[in-house]
Amino acid sequence: MSESQPDLLVIGRISGCYGIKGWIKIHSFTEPAENLLAYDRFQLKRKSGLEAVEFDSIRRQGKGLVAHVKGVDDRNLAETYKGLEIVVAAEQLPILDDGDFYWRQLQDLKVWCLDRSVSEERVLLGTVDYLIDTGANDVIVVKPCEESFDKNERLIPYLPDDVVTRVDLIEGLIEVDWFLEV
Repeated sequence: MSESQPDLLVIGRISGCYGIKGWIKIHSFTEPAENLLAYDRFQLKRKSGLEAVEFDSIRRQGKGLVAHVKGVDDRNLAETYKGLEIVVAAEQLPILDDGDFYWRQLQDLKVWCLDRSVSEERVLLGTVDYLIDTGANDVIVVKPCEESFDKNERLIPYLPDDVVTRVDLIEGLIEVDWFLEV
């Protein structure tokens, strides 16, 4: 990505066609799915690069969304969009309340834990690789890094004020109250 290109987020994927008049099915990655409708200036990620796209109509259909791409009026042309990711500039995301974070903000943060066996000394567990939505609560997947105290991968529940005691984006860290295997 070039310096001048904005930070892009994948917010959905075109999963197929809907009918014969150029409509497409969209699998939204937003929560709830209809939040995709709040964005504009959509782009599609093709192998050849990004392509601006304009939806002249988007609506809920069953468990997903369907949309009509402006200028695409037959199924054959709509088929060429199947599998493409829908992206928007990150600057379009709404500003969150204090203490709330987007998953993307947590990725690559260093995860620290207090080692209660050694006078409350902080121990580096690794960095956040990605998060998993389990339904009950989110889970942070922590991968070891060069400076971490061991080479174990950890799955840590993302439970603010319980397991996750502090998130500091400026310092680039998450502190957790988590059992350490020494």
